[in-house]
Amino acid sequence: MNRIKIYVARAVITMNPSNPQTTHVAVRDGLILGAGSLAELAPWGDYELDTTFENHVIVPGFVEAHAHVMEGATALMPYLGYFDRPLPDGSIAKGIKSYDELTQRLRELDAALDASGAAPNEPLIARGFDPIYFDDQPRLTLTLLDEVSTTRPIYLYHASGHLATANSAMLDLDGVSKDTQVEGVGRFTSDQASGKLKGDLNGELREPPAMSLCKTGNRAVFLANASEPALWNFGASARNAGITTCTDLAGGLVLSPRSKDMWQRVTGDDSFPLRVAMYNIAAMPGLNADFDDAAQKVLELRAEETDKLRFPGVKFILDGSIQGWTAMIKAPGYISGEDHGQLLTVPDQLIDWLRPFHKAGLNVHMHCNGSLTQDLAIETVEALLQEHAWLDHRHTITHAQLTTQAQLRKMARIGLCANFFANHLWYWGDQHYEHTVGPERANQLEPCASALRERVPFALHSDAGVTPLGQLHTMWCAVNRVTPKGRMLGKLEALTPEQALRAVTIDAAFVLHLDDEIGSIEAGKAADFAILEDNPLTVDPMSIRDIRVWGTVLGGQPHPAARPATGA
Repeated sequence: MNRIKIYVARAVITMNPSNPQTTHVAVRDGLILGAGSLAELAPWGDYELDTTFENHVIVPGFVEAHAHVMEGATALMPYLGYFDRPLPDGSIAKGIKSYDELTQRLRELDAALDASGAAPNEPLIARGFDPIYFDDQPRLTLTLLDEVSTTRPIYLYHASGHLATANSAMLDLDGVSKDTQVEGVGRFTSDQASGKLKGDLNGELREPPAMSLCKTGNRAVFLANASEPALWNFGASARNAGITTCTDLAGGLVLSPRSKDMWQRVTGDDSFPLRVAMYNIAAMPGLNADFDDAAQKVLELRAEETDKLRFPGVKFILDGSIQGWTAMIKAPGYISGEDHGQLLTVPDQLIDWLRPFHKAGLNVHMHCNGSLTQDLAIETVEALLQEHAWLDHRHTITHAQLTTQAQLRKMARIGLCANFFANHLWYWGDQHYEHTVGPERANQLEPCASALRERVPFALHSDAGVTPLGQLHTMWCAVNRVTPKGRMLGKLEALTPEQALRAVTIDAAFVLHLDDEIGSIEAGKAADFAILEDNPLTVDPMSIRDIRVWGTVLGGQPHPAARPATGA
């Protein structure tokens, strides 16, 4: 048995309501012996007093209940997003603020490929772009990308992960033509001065059935997301942000089990700084599958779980994104733009899809950005519970952005959890206010205070790599609800700092069925801590996202963040 180590800190915030704050925490063999004063912990026996964090604040390791390993692939491809982006090594990728900057950067990347000796038709694939930020410009089409190159295939994977834009060379390479009849393939709606005719392809591909037509670009993104370097980067980015447990909410081990050995090897490495809760995709969006077989495969994976790789359940994607106009929303619909709402399931079949997992005791998370899709999720879970009672299912509507008050009341009655995409308030709040759903509904985005009032358990998430990993930033969004243009969206839905901290620690652990193991600093739980340079409960709320993260302690082992690192 190893010697006891007692950490001393400026404050230890426990998230245990019986013992909310103290100054010391004792650890042995990766578990917490207790939190209290030195005098209270000394009776455990011979100990080493560790003063490394005596000027820091220790909080439970942050729990990110909706992210993707694709966050780790952000550094593996050129980044062309609007906002600056933290990278795993602590550096910052600068954002793209105009179409001129976009085309200049693409030309630089094209020239770099030429200089490297790449063939003229070697694809240029980049990620992070989102046309909704450029409201002074027409929506991006292949016309602009063709100005960069008519010979090199170009594929821009959007920030949301629900859309892509390709140039003509990329469409030609993969045989996507005007005759292609697949929902989500974008077309010009009128004759263009550039010579394009109404009905010609405009290069935009909405949702997986259309995106997968460009198999060259889509496959490159998929392979990067599923690679070993992406997984290592994922762990590094989480560590930099103080996260000790993170979901991969689009796991591929049910559909592609050959990568299981890589996941087990990497997460089992002592230097890998993260616990991963993988929610596997049971079927590609819009496609049917043998869901009884998929449920059995998840149960088989659970038999191989480790402390750092868990398989709590499955994920279903039911619609698209609000900012892409592909989320299914209730009347009166979108206030501008063209409604491309796509339901990525068959409503009458959803109960058959979910039933095997529910009966097997597997937690189900359902991606629902739009309120109409949430109705379907709620009705389906209610029907499942009538068939097969499960009082502690904790099935979760994830994103839950436009949840209505009536939906929250129904969710509370049937035990549904919510996982709110609080980062939308910052990254797309202005766009929702001005372009997608309008002021009233934008002010009710991520209705956290209403969920508290109705007693709906919830977590807050980043959906990384849609937005960066960073629970301090996510807390900041839920507390301040401020947009880049200075709006405060829905002050009556704001959380207090303590409520927000709960939502990224113990409450997030609850949503994942892991709250008996992680999420708070109390005797018997894993010694997982985020080490902060200031106290998120006492700083000016507008400064929460600026708190620096020293790093993490995972199972009693320190993991310093890469420098320079921020909490955002």
